[in-house]
Amino acid sequence: MVVTFNVNAVEQGGWSVLQVSGELDLVTSPVLRQRVHDVVAEGRHSLVLDLSEVLFCDSSGVGVLIAARRLIRSCQGRLRLILPARGAADGSHVNRVLGALGVRRLFDIHPDLASATGEEPRTPAA
Repeated sequence: MVVTFNVNAVEQGGWSVLQVSGELDLVTSPVLRQRVHDVVAEGRHSLVLDLSEVLFCDSSGVGVLIAARRLIRSCQGRLRLILPARGAADGSHVNRVLGALGVRRLFDIHPDLASATGEEPRTPAA
C-alpha cells in the first residue's frame, strides 16, 4: 500500500497552517522541513502544524518537529501542533510517539484547528 504524503498551506486568523498527511519518515521529513523554512523565510512566525492526518512518524519526523520548534523560537514566533487525542485508532500516532519519547511537553498541542488558531494558550494534557 502506497501512502501519499502531502503538505498543504493555508492562512487562518494570522496563523500559517501547514496541513500534513501521510507518513512522516526519513523520505518525507525533508519536505516538511523545507516547507517550515519557507514559511519562516516569508516572514511568518506564527505557525500551526496540523498533524491530525499523519499516519506514521519515525525519529526523523520527530527531529523535524523539534527543529521547527527551535527555528520558530529563534524568531520569537509561535508554534502549535494539532494532535487529536481521539479519532482513528484512538488518537494521533504522532501524539503517542511524542509522549513515548518524553518530548510532548515541549510543544503547544491542540485538538483541532479552531483551538490552535485561537489566542488562548493551552496547557498540554498528560
